[in-house]
Amino acid sequence: MTLRREFLSDPEDGMTAGREPKYRLRLYIAGNSPRSRRAVKVLRKLAATRLQAEAVELEIIDIYQETDRARQDQVIGVPTLIRELPEPLRRLLGDLSDERRVLMALDLDEDDEPEA
Repeated sequence: MTLRREFLSDPEDGMTAGREPKYRLRLYIAGNSPRSRRAVKVLRKLAATRLQAEAVELEIIDIYQETDRARQDQVIGVPTLIRELPEPLRRLLGDLSDERRVLMALDLDEDDEPEA
């Protein structure tokens, strides 16, 4: 798995065209391990179900391919999710399969409905 950047909202809806994303997430993973695949899957699901109307930029960084980036961001374990936007910067380290924990890290209320 190599470094890749993706917009998780539909690019056809115009949300990402020329606009700063509302959420900018950086996910550090370790290769193609089951935990890495699960972390990517969970984030994509949350973006589709909880952040539908928001522009979400997800940068996936494999620590085996991008060791300098991991060192620069002081990543000490994987998976690590860094929420760069909205500020303040927040980090979540470890298993991302607990949706409630990920929502808390993204500072989203579990009871909030996605915007239409």
